[in-house]
Formats: sequence, C-alpha cells, structure tokens
Amino acid sequence: MTSGPLAGIRILEVGTMLAGPYATMTLADLGAEVIKIEPPTGEISRQVSDSYFASLNRGKRSVCLDLTVDEGRARLGEMVAGADALLVNLKPSAIHRLGLTYERLREFNERIVCVAITGYGLHGGDDPAFDYVIQAATGVAALTGDPEGPPTLPGYSSADNSTGLTAALGLLAQIVSGRGGQIDVSLRDVMLSQLNYHASAYLNTGTEPVRRAGGAHSYYVPAQMFPTAEGYIALFITHDGFWRAFANEAGIDGFWRMAERAARRDEVLSVVTSALAADSAANWEKRLKPLGIPIAAVRTLPEALAQTPEVVVEAGGFRTIRCPITMSDHVPEYRPAPSLGEMQV
Repeated sequence: MTSGPLAGIRILEVGTMLAGPYATMTLADLGAEVIKIEPPTGEISRQVSDSYFASLNRGKRSVCLDLTVDEGRARLGEMVAGADALLVNLKPSAIHRLGLTYERLREFNERIVCVAITGYGLHGGDDPAFDYVIQAATGVAALTGDPEGPPTLPGYSSADNSTGLTAALGLLAQIVSGRGGQIDVSLRDVMLSQLNYHASAYLNTGTEPVRRAGGAHSYYVPAQMFPTAEGYIALFITHDGFWRAFANEAGIDGFWRMAERAARRDEVLSVVTSALAADSAANWEKRLKPLGIPIAAVRTLPEALAQTPEVVVEAGGFRTIRCPITMSDHVPEYRPAPSLGEMQV
C-alpha cells in the first residue's frame, strides 16, 4: 500500500504510449494504486525502449488480460468492481468494442469513473491523432517557427503531455464528486483550449494570430528569443518595471510604457537586438537575473539537467524526472516500472 494524498484510490489503466500512461504515472506518484492492464504481448511502448517505458510507467503494477475474449472481459469486470477509476487511451472504436466505457462497466460498479483519451472525442471517429498530427490540425504548428520558414514543432510531445495532465484532473474531479461517470478528453480540444488568448482574440475581434520571429508574444514587447554575441536568450518583459530595469542595464532610453512598446514593436526589437549583441547570453543572464528580470540563456537538455540535479530520481535502475508536484507532507516513493504481467488477478 502506498502513502500520499491519493492513497487508497485504485486506478486501472488501459494505456498506450504517452498520454494515458503519463496521466496515471503522475497519479501513482501522488499515492494512487495504478494497475496497468496490458495485452499478452505487452503495451506497445515496451517496444520503443526500456528507458522510454520506465519514464512513463514507474510505480505501477502490470496485469495481462486479453480484452478481446470473454474471459478477459469478465476478469476486467471483477477488477472494475474494486476500482475507483479506469483510464484508457485507444481509438474510439476500440474503446467501444472492448466495452471500456461507463455505460458498459457501470453494472460492475456504479461509482466507477471512466476516462477516455482520444484524438477527437469518444464519438469523434478514428482518424489518426498522434501528437504531431494534432499540433498541425489545431493551429499550434502554424504558430511555431520562423515566419519566413515552414511551420514547425516544439520538439517534444506537448499535446500528449498536456492531454495526460488534463485527463488526470478530470478523473480526480469526478472522484471527488462521489459519482461515477464518463470523462471524455480529446487531444484536439486540449490544444485548442491552450490557444486560449489567441482564440479569444480571433473569436471576439477577428484578429488572426501570426507567427512572429523569435516566437514573440502577441501582446508583450519585448518577449521572445534574441541572439547575443554568443548564444541566444529568452527575454520576457511584461510590465513597465521590468522594462525600466532592463533598459537601464542595457543602455536603452525610451519606450517606457507597455502600450508604446506594443505599438512600436519593430523599433523596440531593433534597439533591444542591437543592445543584446554587445554581450553573451551567459553574461546577460548573470547581469539581468539579479535585477529580477525574466531571462534565461538557451540551454540544451543536458545543460539544464546539470544545473538541476535535484529533479532526477531513480526507479528500478532507470533515472527519470521526478513528479513536478511538490507537497509539504508527501515525498513520492519512486518504484520501478512493472514487468509484464507481474500481478495475478
């Protein structure tokens, strides 16, 4: 039995690859008992690499069930009877065919919370919906990259990760309600939701978002990537106090109001770019951080991990990144990812 704020909560997972397993691993880190239900051949991400699987499945237990046959579905029903939630990420047709919905499972447990992660919704069809496809379909890719170049992707699975956390939130909200029910979370809806202020501007004023050099923010100036004498920095100036501190250190005069900086964007960016070219990214960070200015030199992942060794934990011989939720009264027990079918039911 685990400890933690979710101790005593049992979650069944029929998850594949990233979104579903990431959701339930986060819940396991917080003390939930997570039982990963896998086909006899194992969940497909076991084929990617051992470290990949470990990074998304630590702290769980594994049960092998063939949900395509009556015996497997009967055993699932028995497990549902003693569980608080079931989370699944498969194609909608597979979810319905295998009976992994509240409508089908409520006969075993009226209070079971069933969470479906899909591309376009539980009733939205089976069109392929991998992370990068969703980023392209929702406008995320169109906003990413240099405006003179092609649309691009951020280099990590932002749609899968965001959807996993959203699904975990929905699952917990329904458990807190004390009622069973169906939770439907789609990658498409999550990413459109995360385009919040862009979408609001378009829907209410007709302002279409545009891709800006350096990933510049739509409202704040200067807030983007800048080249320096050596390396790149991300500078994020929002209010006027940040600007005054930055301008004084960088030797810039004028543009003292936020509205003026937004209206004269090109002039501001030209002046800032010239000023930043006088020193390296590392030195600008050293100069500006003590002034409270939001700035960071662009680092590689190895460089970032070297600066934050405290985020690395070990579970079952694999080093992974710790749970991002820090609690005053709970330190997660980072247990290994399960071997296939280690638990008998």
